[in-house]
Amino acid sequence: MTSFPRQHARTRRFSLGVPRGFVPGVGSEGPVVLFLRTDAGDDPVTHLWRHDPRSGSTEKLVDARALGGDEGAIPTEERARRERAREQAGGIVSYAVDDGLTLAAFTLAGRLHTVDVATGRTAEHPTAGPAFDPRPSPDGRHVAYHAADGLHLIELHRGPGAAGSTRQLVSEPGVAWGRAEFVAAEEMGRGRGAWWSGESDAIAVARVDESRVPVWTIADPANPWTTPTTHPYPAAGTVNADVSLWVVEVASGGRTEVAWDRERDEYLAHVGWGSDPLTLLVQPRDQRTARVLTAEPTTGQTTLVREWSDEAWVELVPGSPSWCGAALLTVEDRADHGVGGTRALCVDGVVKTPAGLQVRELVRVYPDRASDGGEGGDPVARGIAMFHASPADDPTRIDEYKVIVDPEDDAVWSGADGGTAPGLRRVVASRPLREDAVGDVAAPWVEVSSTLSSPAPTVTVCWMSSHGRMVEHPLEVVAETPVLTARPRMVTLGRRGLRGALLLPGPDSDHHESARLPVLLDPYGGPHAQRVLSAQAAHLTSQWLADQGFAVLVVDGRGSPARGPMWEREMHLDLATVALEDQIDGLNSAAEIEPRLDLTRVGIRGWSFGGYLAALAVLRRPDVFRVAIAGAPVTDWRLYDTHYTERYLGHPDEHPEAYAISGVVDEAGTLPGAAPWDPNVPPGLLLIHGLADDNVVAAHALRLSSALLADGRAHTFLPLSGVTHMTPQEVVAEHLLTRQVAFLREHLGVRGA
Repeated sequence: MTSFPRQHARTRRFSLGVPRGFVPGVGSEGPVVLFLRTDAGDDPVTHLWRHDPRSGSTEKLVDARALGGDEGAIPTEERARRERAREQAGGIVSYAVDDGLTLAAFTLAGRLHTVDVATGRTAEHPTAGPAFDPRPSPDGRHVAYHAADGLHLIELHRGPGAAGSTRQLVSEPGVAWGRAEFVAAEEMGRGRGAWWSGESDAIAVARVDESRVPVWTIADPANPWTTPTTHPYPAAGTVNADVSLWVVEVASGGRTEVAWDRERDEYLAHVGWGSDPLTLLVQPRDQRTARVLTAEPTTGQTTLVREWSDEAWVELVPGSPSWCGAALLTVEDRADHGVGGTRALCVDGVVKTPAGLQVRELVRVYPDRASDGGEGGDPVARGIAMFHASPADDPTRIDEYKVIVDPEDDAVWSGADGGTAPGLRRVVASRPLREDAVGDVAAPWVEVSSTLSSPAPTVTVCWMSSHGRMVEHPLEVVAETPVLTARPRMVTLGRRGLRGALLLPGPDSDHHESARLPVLLDPYGGPHAQRVLSAQAAHLTSQWLADQGFAVLVVDGRGSPARGPMWEREMHLDLATVALEDQIDGLNSAAEIEPRLDLTRVGIRGWSFGGYLAALAVLRRPDVFRVAIAGAPVTDWRLYDTHYTERYLGHPDEHPEAYAISGVVDEAGTLPGAAPWDPNVPPGLLLIHGLADDNVVAAHALRLSSALLADGRAHTFLPLSGVTHMTPQEVVAEHLLTRQVAFLREHLGVRGA
């Protein structure tokens, strides 16, 4: 039988075969849903599919293999985009459509293709170089794309699926037009750099000048004859890219700069256009304020329409800001709204969601003219906003909610539409964003549900027929079924009510039920991420580790989302103390619930922030932790990017103490806050780092290794040649798991092959 590590690696963590990238809408043939999916759970090539909500039929619209695939010559910008998006598959992994859903555009190995959605006819178009991020105009007559650091335009003379001509729209030596800079893509959730007007006559284009950003080099020591790669990396305290926004006319190429105080607000976090006003969300470098601006495209003049602030930082939330007619919808942290504060949905600055309901994402905004305005009155224009949120009593679940946007009514919200079973029930796609119908045909939407009872999600296309009948059709999920079943025990731990998942060896393991169990903490542990969710797929790897003879404990401490703003701000100016304290508190509390936990044999493993936390644990609390596995750890926060690091620790020149407290290694190469190790029984520490990692660069692990050696602390370092932050290579991913188990067994006294 296939082992779990092999299956986990081959299936890209069971992500292959799961529908994603949904675009629902109304096309020329009626309601339609486009989506991406591979042919099987072990097939890494992604294709574009089409689903008819009326009949429930699904067909492959574009076969990526038939067009030559995308292996090999993927443009540098596309490789970077995939790394930022944590994309693990190949083939058609992203695409964009016009407003009428007549055509979709995508690239394969830098070759730009369009497909006629109705007929499936494809065309490859000439480009000015390897193409990146194609964006059809709303009217379907043009496709804008990025190549050679400029923005170019394809004119489709004969409609969808037909070849067209290309021309340069805007370019400038030494400057990139039409792509996102590193921190926008990695930290802000803005992965694009061009936005069409609703009339298709102009494009808002990001101009990115990285000439003053420090250039970092990533070499391949295993192949010293290869040329090292370089890329601008804005580390904490250094210079960011100079980002501005320009409106470029399609016909003439004339351009107008969108004017705002860029010296004060250097971060361009969000841009929206189309049928709404040209809208910007900007932030100052300290991220304590967010400002929503609208821009006049012909003059570039901007108007402030909404501003809010926080003493620590303002969180960026997907989907915010959005428009519903003339009403502006934002998601804002309100410290005075409930105990611990609430991440609330606001309409023109007025809170519309109850205290304690923590909004995670604004998904869908559309008008609703169901109200007739009373006897003899005109219809009242209202709107409905769909959003995802976690209830105050259970941050491990995500539910779908809605807010009614009505200028004449204070009725604000309604609860989840999907029952009471814990899980993740999300509307993952709806389009067009604001319009619910085209003519008399309603637009479909897509729901994805995950639960603790099944490892695979359920994907459902929903559509309201002209007769008012709800039509639902499942989309086939062809992901592989894991060779094991995760059995997390969801627990609430300690006086802070930390949420955790406890996983014990399964019935097929050779561990005696009454025997004491060594404990493995398996956290992320940092801000902006959550491990403890009511979804079985989230716990598969932890269960496999448990089946090797461990009690595995996953704890979300302070700083994790869905517990309110004050909970997240506990990590402000100190990423180390709170994170480590909560893991230890969770461990001790779990031992009271499950007496078989052996607190004399405790290990910890993690990746990225989890790797940082693991290294921190074994250095500062060796009295608790006998072994740690630190994968791609951030060891010196001055070597991580500006937007993430300064959000929590501030600028290093202004808050040097925050960097001293939070660092595993300091500038002098010493280990601040490290406790002495018992020379007779020193803890084990395994460092793992991909040498091609451009996010958390290998310098972090290398500097820690040097500091450990200088301090006389034995450790093991596993460098991974050619591996990035994702470790997508199948063989590497498989053996990383088995190597970690062997290391843990060695240091915790666990028998096993």
